Amino acid sequence: MSKKLFLSLLTACALQFSFAQQNSLKSFPKGSTPKEIGKKLAYHFIGSRHELYAGKWMHYASVCAWNGALDYALKTNDKELIKLLQDKFEPFFTYEKSLLPPMNHVDYNMFGSLALKLYQITKDERYRELGLAYADTQWEVPADAKAEEKAWAEKGFSWQTRLWIDDMYMITVVQGEAYKVTGDKKYLDRAAKEMVMYLDELQRPNGLFYHAPDVPYYWARGDGWMAVGMPDLLRMMPEDHEDRPRIMEGYLKMMESLKNHQQPSGMWNQLIDEPTFWAETSGTAMFAYAFVVGLQEGWLDAAEYAEPARKAWLAMIPYIDQRNNVTEVCIGTGKKNDKQYYYDRPRNPGDLHAQAPYLWCAAALLAE
Repeated sequence: MSKKLFLSLLTACALQFSFAQQNSLKSFPKGSTPKEIGKKLAYHFIGSRHELYAGKWMHYASVCAWNGALDYALKTNDKELIKLLQDKFEPFFTYEKSLLPPMNHVDYNMFGSLALKLYQITKDERYRELGLAYADTQWEVPADAKAEEKAWAEKGFSWQTRLWIDDMYMITVVQGEAYKVTGDKKYLDRAAKEMVMYLDELQRPNGLFYHAPDVPYYWARGDGWMAVGMPDLLRMMPEDHEDRPRIMEGYLKMMESLKNHQQPSGMWNQLIDEPTFWAETSGTAMFAYAFVVGLQEGWLDAAEYAEPARKAWLAMIPYIDQRNNVTEVCIGTGKKNDKQYYYDRPRNPGDLHAQAPYLWCAAALLAE
């Protein structure tokens, strides 16, 4: 065989292998397809009660699940589901108006992302007005702001900045949706500037993130917010945006570390680097989503990441019980410098912290 022919065959094999890897995210066994799983979880969400903060305001986990259900409905062109999700929101304009979160915290302001997503579907100006109010007040310093909050604002950051890794979903999601709605680059620049600063301040040499600077543990869902926030932001950034290279660097560094810490089962554990800890579903779904988006955008090598992404999705499915509740979900968790604390955290079936990223995954896998 000639050298030229050998190289041609080698190239053909490589292309065929690459195609097979990419195709592995398009074909799943019956009962585990993204369309089936997404439909179960989205319609399950329709019948659920609002999750509230201390019985007062909409909880961000509900917003995350709502956004995921909308994404799924759009990907499947399920007009009935879109209408049901819209109807579920309508009372916020009338008798449930008191449940709207105040505009004074990252976890509250991210509610605006839902209204802005609904505006893109319906073109109803009420959604646009409500959503932009949440996006804008994230940068409008209130008169009673603390000195530290004012200091962040003076540097060009949101006064709601906390240097908690959660923020890189909570801030970027509402600013990103505002950018999509208005086309105003200020919203994109806000999110990008914050993301770069958080990466510079918080990302560890191994690509992961401590739960907090004084809590040296890699808690799965905490890292999940970063894993989702980065690719979502990168997808809407022009190639020539000045902050894109830094965010891409942080994203790729994190993805490589996550690939290396995936358990043989396909899951990731409650503490990412602790092989004896239990498999946790919300973090796993977030990491799977980050892989899927990276593969679809061509940022991740299919030969390295397609199989881990597929393995994660298939591993996630058995954790959905007969009531369509995702199980093995760590409840809301504040920081604590105690490893046992993370192992002992209660697990709440049906917790929207996991229902949401499962829906994100289903919708992402349905992309063209």
